Order: sequence, then C-alpha cells, then structure tokens
Amino acid sequence: MDSNKVPVEPKKRRIGVLTSGGDAPGMNGAVRAVVRMAIHCDCEAYAIFEGYEGLVNGGDMIRQMHWEDVRGYLSRGGTLIGSARCMTFRERPGRLRAAKNMILKGIDALVVCGGDGSLTGADVFRAEWPALLADLVKAGELTKEQVEPYKVLNIVGLVGSIDNDLSGTDATIGCYSSLTRICEAVDDVFDTAFSHQRGFVIEVMGRHCGWLALMAAISTGADWLFIPEMPPRTNRHDRGKRRTIVIVAEGAQDRQLNKISSDKIKDILTTRLGLDTRTTVLGHTQRGGAACAYDRWLSTLQGVEAVRAVLEMTPQSPSPVITIRENKIERTPLMDAVQLTKNVTDKINNKDFETAMTMRDAEFKEYYRAYLNTATPDHPKLYLPENKRMRIAIIHVGAPAGGMNQATRAAVNYCRTRGHTPLAIHNGFPGLCRHSEDTPVSSVREVTWLECDSWVNEGGSDIGTNRSLPGEDLETTAKCFERHQFDALFVIGGFEAFTAVSQLRKARAQYDAFKIPLVVLPATISNNVPGTEYSLGSDTCLNTLIEFCDAIRQSASSSRRRVFVIETQGGKSGYIATTAGLAVGAVAVYIPEQGVDIKTLSNDIDFLRDNFRRDKGANRAGKLILRNECASSTYTTQVIADIIKEEAKGRFESRAAVPGHFQQGGKPSPMDRVRALRMTIKCMQHIEEFAGKSRDAIAADKMSAAVIGIKGSQVLFGPMGGENGLEATETDWARRRPKDEFWLDLQETVDVLSGRSASRRNQETWGCYEST
Repeated sequence: MDSNKVPVEPKKRRIGVLTSGGDAPGMNGAVRAVVRMAIHCDCEAYAIFEGYEGLVNGGDMIRQMHWEDVRGYLSRGGTLIGSARCMTFRERPGRLRAAKNMILKGIDALVVCGGDGSLTGADVFRAEWPALLADLVKAGELTKEQVEPYKVLNIVGLVGSIDNDLSGTDATIGCYSSLTRICEAVDDVFDTAFSHQRGFVIEVMGRHCGWLALMAAISTGADWLFIPEMPPRTNRHDRGKRRTIVIVAEGAQDRQLNKISSDKIKDILTTRLGLDTRTTVLGHTQRGGAACAYDRWLSTLQGVEAVRAVLEMTPQSPSPVITIRENKIERTPLMDAVQLTKNVTDKINNKDFETAMTMRDAEFKEYYRAYLNTATPDHPKLYLPENKRMRIAIIHVGAPAGGMNQATRAAVNYCRTRGHTPLAIHNGFPGLCRHSEDTPVSSVREVTWLECDSWVNEGGSDIGTNRSLPGEDLETTAKCFERHQFDALFVIGGFEAFTAVSQLRKARAQYDAFKIPLVVLPATISNNVPGTEYSLGSDTCLNTLIEFCDAIRQSASSSRRRVFVIETQGGKSGYIATTAGLAVGAVAVYIPEQGVDIKTLSNDIDFLRDNFRRDKGANRAGKLILRNECASSTYTTQVIADIIKEEAKGRFESRAAVPGHFQQGGKPSPMDRVRALRMTIKCMQHIEEFAGKSRDAIAADKMSAAVIGIKGSQVLFGPMGGENGLEATETDWARRRPKDEFWLDLQETVDVLSGRSASRRNQETWGCYEST
C-alpha cells in the first residue's frame, strides 16, 4: 500500500512528543520546548495528539510540528495536544498498531509527559519494540527494509502530575501551579473564617500522595492536616484563634486504612467542638489555569534536556526520566523512580507509615515534621535545657521581598517550640539604634505565637525593613546588642543583609557584642546574594511579572503587529529578566551582564522584521522584549522602544511598559512560603549548634557568620569570612552580585527557544549536546 511507503533513511531524525494521563499546567511549555529544541538540533518534531490514543490510531493524529505551531503555548493551561486514558495501548495489539504508526511516520524517539502509569507504559513499549517490529514484519504489515532504520526506540520521560507523586524528584510539572490554586482558595476564605469564628475543611487532590495537602497546610497555616502517608495520632487543642482551617487530601485515611472524608471531619468539628464549619472541595479547579513561573521554567528546561537525552542515548541506555533536585535538572533511570513510587504505596497499604514518609523523598518528612512542630505553640518535650536556650534576634534588611514574613513566623514558632526567646527588631538597624534605654517604646520586642500567625500569607515585611547598614554606627549597634542581650542574630534580606553581616563579622575584633552566631537567609527579588542560587521573594516576583507580561502580550497580540519592551527590576543582576524571559517566551532579554549596543538592537530589529513577516493566521502574535533596569544607561526602555518603532518603518509598532514596584508586591507564592519554613528551620538549627559556647569560641568558628543557600542539588551553609569564604571568593562587591551567576546559561536557552540565536550565529556555536 502507498500509505506504507516511507523513506528507508530519513534525512532528519524525528522526535515525537505526547502528553498522557491527567493534564497538568506546564505540559504545553514542555511540548513547546521539545519541538523547538528538536528543530534547533536539526531534527524534526512530531506531536502525537490525544496521548497514546493518537499513537494507536495514527494518521492525522501524528503531525509534524513547525516552529510557529507552538507559539503562545507557554501561557496556556492544560495540554493543547490533548490527553486521553487509552486502554487499547495497554494491550499488545494496541502497541503493535502504535509501533506501525511510528515506523510509517519515521519516528524512533518519544518524549512522554505524564504520570508514573504513562511512563511505565512507555518503558514497556520500548522493551517490546524489537519483538513488535518482528511481528509486524512477520505479519506482512511492514517490510524488513522499512523497519531496518528503526531497530531502537528511545524513550525519555517528563513527569507531568499535579500530585508530585513520583519519587526521585523534588517537583513534577504542574504541582506548584496546582498548589497556587489551592493557596489562593484558602487565602480567600480567611476573612470569612475570621469574621464568623468559622471553620473550613478544604479537600484537595492527592489520592495516594499528600504533597499538595502538606504544602498547602504549610503555606496557609492550617490547623489540621490529613494525608495518606501519615494518619493523625492525636487531636489538637484550641489555640485561641478566630479561624480554623483543615486541609485534607482526597486519599486521607486513618491508621486502619479507613477513608477520612472531608464531610466526616466537618461533622466532628461541628458536633464535638461546636464549631460552625463549612466544607469546600476544590476538585478540578486545581488543574486549571495557566502555569505558574516555576512550572514554566521547569517544563521548559526539562523539555530541552529531554531532547538532549534522546540524542545522547545508546541502545544500552536505560530510559531516563528528567528530574530536578533543588535547583539542578538531572536524569534518573525511569523505572527506578517508578518502582520507588510503587514501593511507597505498598508501605502505606502495609501500614508502615514511617517508612513511607522517608521513601517519598528527603524533603517530604522534613517538611511534615516542620509543620507539626511550628503549627502549635507548646511542645515542652522539645524544649532545650535552660543553658542551651537563646535570645534570638530577627531583623529584615534591604527591600521588601515575598517570604520575609513567613520566615519570621517560622523562626518565632521554632523558637517557641525549643524554648528560645524570639526578638523582632523593628525597622532594621536604624530602628534598633533609634531608641535609648529611657524610651518607653522599644523597637526590640518579643513576638508571641499568636501575634505572628496571621503573617502566613502576607507580603512585605510586618516588622519593617530598610537598606541602612550597621556600619553607619557600629558603636551604638554594639551597645544595643549588649542592652538586649542577643545570643544570635537571624538576618533576612538581600545584598544589604549580606553586607550587614560582613560588617558585623569584621567588627568582632573591636566589639564582643558581635561575637554571636550571625546567619543570613537570602530574601530579595533580585536573587543576587552570594552563596545561593535561590532567594526568598524571587519566585513571587517572577509570578507577578509573568502575570503582567501575559496581560501585555494579550494586548500586543490583539493588535497583531506590536512589540512591547518591558522593564524589569533586579539591580545589576539580570536573573529576573532572564528567568521571566524564559517563562513568557520573550524574543530577547537585555541584562547588565551582557549590556546593550546598537549592533544588538540592529540585529534584533532584523529578527523582529523576519518574525512578523512569517506570522500567518492564528500564529500571528505580539512580541515581548525584557530589559533589566540597569542593562544600559544609554539605551533605556523608552529609547529602545522608540528605536524599534522608528526602524520598523510602519511594518510594526512598539511600546514601553514599566511594571515597577508591582514586582515586589502581592501575596508570597507558595514556593516562597514553603521554602521560607524549611530554610528558616535549618538556620535555627545551625544557630543552636553554638548554644552554650563562649563568645571567643563562636568568633573563632568560620561558620558562625554564614549564609544559607541552595547550590545545585544541595542546601548548605557558606561561611562569610576566611580565605575561601563568600566575601573573598564569590562576591562582586562593585556590582552587588555573585561573581559566578549560575543562571547565565539560561540566556542561551531563551535565545534558542525564541529563534534569536539561529538568526545571530551558527547553531553549532551553542552545542546541542552540552549540558546546562
């Protein structure tokens, strides 16, 4: 048959991509990345529509995708190439048909984005591949010549699941977007719950995994939590709060594996406690809407890595799944991750809950214990001996950033749990130094558990922050430290916080008051603190920025031929501009690290002309250029927009847009909330290591002045001083940023996926097979 005739040796390698199982925000970003990266690497990309159903049915359900076909995918929810649960593919005859369709299309590699069931099916398909081809030849469906070039099938998995239920990865595509929907819903009922002293039971998804419920409980300060992995042991007591929030996973159960329903919890709260209680089942709203910044970033980088994995695989390579550990994209043997996930379910079914918690992943149990220990004020069993208890001062330094309040709340609650005294310094170092001993109102006040409870979802800084440094008046600062008898200082902030601790550390030789543990928790939208690849507030900033960009793009697309030049904050670090550019699909990003010149602008205007020329029909769309506020003192945002408009000669137009401090505002993102808890507790535990030591011993320890940070796949503390300390080796003091900025490689990814790199240089200069 003519339909069975295919080239024996295709000119280009063909990579297929499909989405399967339940949809998840970010799947479209993964499809876009796979398609464009494949084309960039001189391959052809094919989309399999409706998941495995399309693979089985073939024909027009397997279509070649071109560059313009995935334009606009990043901001769309769900999966635009469709998903379906295919029973036919689970049977061998269905997989025979799928194999034949792939041969007919000349496809020998698949990138599958779905849950563990979808990925397991893909690996079975790969294992059976040689036998399937042999059967097709034997049955006369295909010839030996047709199957000869396709003896090996390469499979790469991407985990798309809002439940975050695959072991071996910190996050799956869609989980943080779903968590965002949950937090928005719970935040919205706070006022009603408080006004009426009412209880709310919120049921969230998670049939076998309690990640969503746990992170939602941490992010919203829930009073009770019910998850499959760890059924509750005891009831909690009343804490004097006007609102009561209960988070329950749909798969929650007791220790005898009996289901705990949201209605049952409501009845108990109503009848036994006399609490006016309402139930809210969020359902599929958790799957809807556009992907958050993190899921756009994650799906894009994992899609790019999936194509690299396909091109590097050998017949002996196990099928990989693309995972993430902290801030590092990795490859993990697919079936190892799937088997570990199944083992967790087996442990739960066998009532071995402690092991199940440990096997979920390293963070899961850590977060659960942190939630239990900070969600209630009294834990006498966890109190330290009197001689180990400390007066821990908490101060905010620098500009406001999402997560500051949550970190302070976590520090206060942890201190209460352990018997320490948490002391909030209001309004930074000027606030500390402003009041004398005779002033009746001090800026240093002990914080109660109930006082800071409402900070769980508030942006900004409730204790106040500013950019002033202790070096402006070290003598008065030292006297204040002595007056209030600080045993440790917990500093939350950006580069100013880093600089403040550096000044205090260096002043130890002159002032004994500073010979106490000094710990910095980076919190700044600029993400420019040495010693870490992540700062609290940067994720919140990215979410507000992409929301702004999505709205601007809609306006630009409506007029069809418009370019918006958008100015981002970030100081002399281009992190926010670059990462936002990756998340919104910007055609170009201008940052201080690379600068802007007339040649760059000229090349980009030519690129824009070509883009608009090729735009046709439904693929026509507005364009975005992101410019960091310090990218150039000459080529300002307005100047660049004016130059583009002038050089366009009426073919298209341009506008400037400056979101300004909009990027700092709003409620913190769930990621900034949960990481604030985790990182703060690690900081408190680090401080406790110095409890009971003499001041000279503390000053002699290089780790007594440190920064907590995420580097690659690890969370670690970096010492400020010493020959190998952060101050000497990793800090660009003049530019207020790290010397080595991990994210700079993302600039190339932005250019590749926008097509800008191909217009400027030969593709070989980037190197498709190098790792990010």
